[in-house]
Amino acid sequence: MRKPESGRSPRRAHTARRRLLAGGTTIAAALVMGLGPAAAQADTAQLPVLVTVDNVRAHMENLETIAEYNGGNRASGTAGYDVSAKYVIDQLKRSGYKPKKHTFEFDSWKQHSDPVLSVTKPEPKDFVHEDDFSTMTYSTGGEATAAGVPVNTDSGESGCSADDFTAFPEGAIAVIKRGGCTFAAKTQNAADAGAVGAIIYNNQEGLFAGTVSELSDIPVVGASDAVGAELVAAGSDLELHLKVDAEVVTESSYNVIAETKGGRKDNVVVVGAHLDSVEDGPGVNDNGSGTAGVLETAKQLAKLGKPRNKVRFAFWGTEEQGLIGSTKYVEGLNAKQLDDIALYLNFDMIGSNNYGRFVYDGRGELEGSLTPPSGSAAIQKTFEDYFDSKNQVSEPTEFSGRSDYSAFMENDIPSGGLFSGGDSVKTEKQVEYYGGTAGTDFDPYYHTPDDTIENINWDSVDELSDALAYSVERFSKNTLPVNGVAPRTLQAPVQADMQFDRQGDHWLR
Repeated sequence: MRKPESGRSPRRAHTARRRLLAGGTTIAAALVMGLGPAAAQADTAQLPVLVTVDNVRAHMENLETIAEYNGGNRASGTAGYDVSAKYVIDQLKRSGYKPKKHTFEFDSWKQHSDPVLSVTKPEPKDFVHEDDFSTMTYSTGGEATAAGVPVNTDSGESGCSADDFTAFPEGAIAVIKRGGCTFAAKTQNAADAGAVGAIIYNNQEGLFAGTVSELSDIPVVGASDAVGAELVAAGSDLELHLKVDAEVVTESSYNVIAETKGGRKDNVVVVGAHLDSVEDGPGVNDNGSGTAGVLETAKQLAKLGKPRNKVRFAFWGTEEQGLIGSTKYVEGLNAKQLDDIALYLNFDMIGSNNYGRFVYDGRGELEGSLTPPSGSAAIQKTFEDYFDSKNQVSEPTEFSGRSDYSAFMENDIPSGGLFSGGDSVKTEKQVEYYGGTAGTDFDPYYHTPDDTIENINWDSVDELSDALAYSVERFSKNTLPVNGVAPRTLQAPVQADMQFDRQGDHWLR
């Protein structure tokens, strides 16, 4: 866990500035290009000042009103989503953007009845749906009674390799631990090995919501860590009954995409948030908060003139049905268009009631993280340095594949972003960092009808929207630490009166 810093010492900051100048860049030019000490950049950044919590709140209130008058939600395929998209498009047009709808067809997953998971041998036991387990979205329908076989569950990458299934008996149900790769990869490896079903259990306390993104070959459910431990401990006599009643139908939806008029077309910064909510509520935090933060940042960025790097803002559809909008968008890009993307920033929930300041794990240090593309660690450090400069604690959060960064990461695009917490529990230590209540979920209203404006934490929105805005401004100027692309003006000759001589490890005037 990261701890608050007291700020960089004057000597340390002064030394860093001198090194920049010796490399051929003035102090003023360095800051304009997004180079130099983090504290100095944070202090001179304009977007965190322009993106106010009041303006972000106004967008969130408008999205809630849209949901209230359109069936109580903003789920993809509903009037609430369509009107939300119209709102975003109108706001972008007012700021000079030319937003476009990116339309796509997809297989919509429908579950007709509750799934079943039970132990039939050695001691019969029925597990409780939504307490002990739940269906992975895009699981195929099917029913099987077969031996339950753990798959390399001592590893943090259980089921991620075909080698894990070398001795797997055909016709069994695979019991797999979460972590190391996508749920889809684990499920497909199990199917390829002849499994008739799969159970993926959590690598931390509690149940989780998961998706395999596309229709799987075998039925698959996610289970709590407690269920997983029980199944693994049962030994070779374990027999399971698994049933999923689901199918897919073809539907269409759309994303909203807009980009700056200026900036390098071959070094694009993509900034995204999903626009849809679940069907159970208005989704003011999930993800009206991320949508509002990104929208207001886009509006204010337009006031700063043309950026060095093009910035593309994306408001994704059908995220709640399996990251579909972002996945379809990335799949539709050709090799050059993918190569032109410098990095992706994702903002999914920034106003959780019992919040934390979570930065996506670009270093890949957490057990549940996927392997991040090179450059993702630099994005993580950018956010961490920003929070450090404000004497605010931040912590890493898993790159687990649960949000719209997934498709970008799978295409080797450096990724990062922020998250204020969802269905995991705040600890006593985290209360010291952020305040709030220990022993309670970071967002007790996650995926419920109570995800409303009344349950938003405005300190969270204020702090995370500032960091969001800072990152967009920073990378719109310079992506050097992420993908090695330096601003063209970086090599400009230094002014004669700003040169320094070096003696050992010291810079002297």
